[in-house]
Order: sequence, then C-alpha cells, then structure tokens
Amino acid sequence: MITGDDLYKVMCAMVPLYFAMLVAYVSVKWCKMFSPDQCSGINRFVAVFAVPVLSFHFISLNNPYQMDAKFIIADTLSKIIVLLLLSLWTLFFAKGSLEWLITLFSLATLPNTLVMGIPLLQAMYGDFTQSLMVQLLVLQCIIWYTLLLFLFEYRAATLLIERQFPGQAAASITKIEVDGDVISLDGHDMPLRTESETDDHGRIRVRIRRSISSAPETNSSVGNTAVTPRPSNLSNADIFSINTPLHLHDGDLPAAASPHLSGYASSDAYSLQPTPRASNFNEMEAGTPVWGRSPVVAGRVCRQSSPAARVVWESPGKCLGEERQGCKDITMSDKEISFRDSTKVSMPGEATGPKDAVANNQKMPHAFVMMRLILVVVGRKLSRNPNTYSSVLGLLWSLISFKWNMEMPSLVKSSVKIISDAGLGMAMFSLGLFMALQPRIIACGTKRAVIGMAIRFLCGPLVMSATSIAIGLRQDRLHTAIVQAALPQGIVPFVFAREYGLHPDILSTGVIFGMLVSLPITLLYYIFLGL
Repeated sequence: MITGDDLYKVMCAMVPLYFAMLVAYVSVKWCKMFSPDQCSGINRFVAVFAVPVLSFHFISLNNPYQMDAKFIIADTLSKIIVLLLLSLWTLFFAKGSLEWLITLFSLATLPNTLVMGIPLLQAMYGDFTQSLMVQLLVLQCIIWYTLLLFLFEYRAATLLIERQFPGQAAASITKIEVDGDVISLDGHDMPLRTESETDDHGRIRVRIRRSISSAPETNSSVGNTAVTPRPSNLSNADIFSINTPLHLHDGDLPAAASPHLSGYASSDAYSLQPTPRASNFNEMEAGTPVWGRSPVVAGRVCRQSSPAARVVWESPGKCLGEERQGCKDITMSDKEISFRDSTKVSMPGEATGPKDAVANNQKMPHAFVMMRLILVVVGRKLSRNPNTYSSVLGLLWSLISFKWNMEMPSLVKSSVKIISDAGLGMAMFSLGLFMALQPRIIACGTKRAVIGMAIRFLCGPLVMSATSIAIGLRQDRLHTAIVQAALPQGIVPFVFAREYGLHPDILSTGVIFGMLVSLPITLLYYIFLGL
C-alpha cells in the first residue's frame, strides 16, 4: 500500500528536477536572460559533456556480471513486438509507411531513461532500480538508438536514390562510395550531389559528395546583387533568395555560398538547439523570384510571385532572357511540382499512389550495396556521438573493474563526479531552455498530440506489462518495468527526428508536453500498481 511518506519521497526526488526546468523556462521566456545563441552554447555543453559523463558515471558503477536477464528480455521483447507490428502495418496497409514506423516506434518504446528514469524509480522502488535502469540505458545507447539511426539513414538513402536514379536505373548500381566529409544521406543540413559512371556492361558506380553550395560562407555578388543560399526543406533543393531580379549568363549558380540552415537542421546533431523557422517556400509571398537547382534534374527553376507560381525549368540549353527553347512551364503547390505534360514529382514523405505501383516503377540497388552504404554512414554518425563513447567506455571499465575488483583512480573518479553531479540538473535546465524557445508547447496540433501521448503513456506500458508478465517478472520488478515504460519521451529520438526532418513537431510535443504531464501520470501508475 502506498503511503503519504512514499509519495513525499517521490516528490522530493522529482521536484528539484522540475525546478531546474522551470528556472530555465522563466529565465528565457519572461526574464530574457539568455539569447538563443547562449542557449545553444548551454545545450551544447549538456550534449557534449554533462549527459555523456553522467551516462559514463552510472554505467561504470553497474556490475555487468549481475544483469537481470528476465528484465532485459522483457524490455527487448516489448520493443521487438512493437517493431514487428509496425512493420506488418507498413507492409500490408495503405496508410503504413516507413516514416510513421520510425516515429511511432520512437514514441512507443524509447523513454527518457537516464534523466527521468533513474531518480524517479529509485525514489519509488529503491536502489536496486538504478542497476535496472542502467542496463536499459546501455541497451538503448548501443542497440536501439543505433537501430533508429539505421532506419533514418535507410529512409534518406532511399529518397536520395529515388531522386537521382528514378525508375529502373537504380537496379544497375553495383557500388556506392561516400566522400569522407559526408556524415548523413539526408542532406537537410548538408546538400548532397551524386556523380555516376557506367561501364561497358551497364553497371553503375555512384559517388556521393557534398554539394558545391555548402562551401564556406562568403558574400557573393553577381550583377551587384547579393546572393544568400540556404537549403530548403523540399527535396534538398538549393534555394537562392534575392532582393532584385537576377540574370545569370554562365552555366551554373554561384559556388561561393554557405547554407543558412532552415527547417529542423542543426549544426550540433546531439543537443537541443533552438528550432529555426522551417522553409516552406514562403518567399513566394514576398514578391521576389527565387532561384535554385531543380530537385528533379540538373537545371534551374525560377518562381514568380503569383497565385499559381510560374516556374521555368532549364534544360541543358539556356532558358533565360530570349532563349526560351526547350523550356517547360510548371506550377508549384505545397505538395508537388506538376508539369504541364502531366508528369508529377512528389516531394519526400508524400504518397504517390498504390504501393504496388510505386514498387514496380522504382527499383533499388542490391541489398548488399544498400547495407554497405548505410553501415558506412551510420558508423560515421556514431563516431561523432559523444554518448557512443561514454556508453562503450563505461561498459568496458565496468567489465574490467568488476572482473578484477579494480577501483577507478581517485583522480579520475573525482574528475568524472564533478561533472556528472551537474548532469541531471543541467539536462533539465537545457529542457527548460528548449521549451522557452519554442513558439508552441503543442507543436503538432491537438489531435496528433493526444494520439502521441496515448502511444507514449498507454500503449508502451501495456506492451511492456504483457511481455514482463509473460517472462515472469513479479512485484517490484514488474512495477518498475511498467513505470519506466510510462516515462516521458526520450530526447535522442527527437534530436534525430529534427535532424532528418521527419515529424519533429510530434517528437517535440512528446518531449515538452510529455515532461509536463509525466509526473502526474507516473504517480498514477505508482499508486495504481501499489493498491
């Protein structure tokens, strides 16, 4: 039976964390004490130092030779079941898609184990829960976040190939090389281009490189008009907004340019950066033409400010001025580019018709080629993630220390402890800054927010309770498994969603609104399970 003292102990553990979040929110929202750039610096410190060191601290103190096998199996089974059900939905139902599989999997199975799980469950059920949460944390960082990143990069690779090699051509690709400075196939924060060559047998070798538009930032002037390029969130087209009409007589757009990130791209992929304005071609309303590379073929497009924007697509010949031969007129809408010859090019994430028709028209390279490509890129991403190193190093040290009863040198232990002690508070402070910088707490709309919260706080715990009971968990371990599944949304899935431009509004709502409602919801679970 849950007593008043038990509830007070839980509140003593959680209120300080929410206090740190509230202080950060007030300092930015009302007191204006921090600018967005200063918030970015704080968030970067939390992402690069505070949270990884905190993760290393907990993992290094956990005995890996005393893992709770039943608890780990129950958690793993719950995630596999959710992934399997979503995969079947994607394959056999018209509304299913890889995009929603990724988002719903994140919502249902990846809670905030480190920041919220350890202090909350330790206050509820005792010190033994810290070891259980650390075990889940290791699995999340090493297995499940890697799987999530793999799915994101697979989607990005598929979209890239569909754009660059539509139809049957992609089936002939036998090798795909990626330049060393390419760390993602998405191209939201780093526009990409492909170079291909075909041998005598029709086999295609592809090289993926950074776009020339991603060169270091300089101010270019063509015809006394400053050109400021930035990548759009539509098919990675390089958009050039200018203040006056610009006539280019050479064969390419200026290369001396640097992207000003739009949408949810971030220069730091592992911290909660302020969310910039998404680019949705709002320049059409400004009365100025916009120049950019076509997302379909090499060439340029020019949109005029009109109700049905007129876009001139340049074929290999020049289409500017009086040289209009070989040009086609197209109309722009929010969802697609529609050519007058009835050819339609859908934007990424938009349905184009029945799945069977899409599968028949679009071929993919051999599975081995795709697997190798994605593994290379995922490896590069993980090598740049501080949490990867903290998890692996913490696990290695725990294996060594508990095997031979070695203690960490006091000099190293004190150095780690001084940063890890600030980790929890700084992580919550960072969340408060992030909340204050958002225009809306519920960014995805009320309907999607309700569905997302139902998946997060109902579906996840239900699946976890079913697998835990089936495995044989009982009493406090069963209650711990259920409550940890009802924790608020994890931060890393949102960071990935923002970086890849895939439903970041839904995951943002899951993080922000989920944090606000998680304490009463987890307390309800705690009271209900204690009856």
